[in-house]
Amino acid sequence: MTGLVVGGVTITHPEREVFGDGGPTKGDVAAYYEAVAAWMLPELRDRPLSVVRCPQGSTGQCFFQKHHAESLGPDVKAVTLDEKDGESAQYIYVDDVRGVLELVQMNTLEFHPWGARVDDPDKPDRLIFDLDPAQGVAWKAVVAGAREIRERLSAAGLESFVRSSGGKGLHVVAPFRRGPSWAAVKAFCESLADDLVAESPTRYIAEASKAKREGMIFIDWLRNTRGATSVTGWSLRARPGAPVAMPLRWEEIARLKTGGAFDMKKALKRAKTLKADPWEGIASLKQALP
Repeated sequence: MTGLVVGGVTITHPEREVFGDGGPTKGDVAAYYEAVAAWMLPELRDRPLSVVRCPQGSTGQCFFQKHHAESLGPDVKAVTLDEKDGESAQYIYVDDVRGVLELVQMNTLEFHPWGARVDDPDKPDRLIFDLDPAQGVAWKAVVAGAREIRERLSAAGLESFVRSSGGKGLHVVAPFRRGPSWAAVKAFCESLADDLVAESPTRYIAEASKAKREGMIFIDWLRNTRGATSVTGWSLRARPGAPVAMPLRWEEIARLKTGGAFDMKKALKRAKTLKADPWEGIASLKQALP
């Protein structure tokens, strides 16, 4: 089959099934990202970015890529950033749907931005808590955990937003005015997570130990460091069924049954019927990290 042009970008092998036999094709993925771009780009654009590329589809070997290459496409941008070893490297970012689609052409399924922007990558403006439940933990416990984090952030003067992860859990995200260092953001998030664990040690764990996680929810605060990323809203996940990480209103989360409640089809329907962004106002909030 010849290439399929989506949003002005030629997608080769659009017929290739990238989520297993009978699942969405590469062309479907491109059409999906074009359809949801208006909802997705505000959280994604102008941030250093890691992508998950799956040349053989989600059932094959996938890999993260953060470094830029000219082969990714003319609308996939590059920003030079310092790395831990003292060297510098060019990282990926996008500022429009063409950049997104060029990455899809290069077999990208997932998009994971930084909590800072390319114009000042050492001054973060977002924090995130990823609630990752162990097998068998009830969804209502995940919802309760997200609400508890929301309450604690509110007590600290931070309004927060929620999304389903496209996996098992929920993400709680709070924006703030740029200024604090990555170290300050990390310390704040670590302290909040540790306080939750201290008060409810049988419900929560704040260390990345699967051996200790049985029956509990891992409050992952480790994404709040320079170079760490988290999946963006509306991104597909490279998992069976083509689930989507979905921005939600707080009142919606109790009606779900899992963090993977939205697949591509449901996400497309939501994109067409939404009257307002569930995260409306996140970019204009004037709030400061304590």
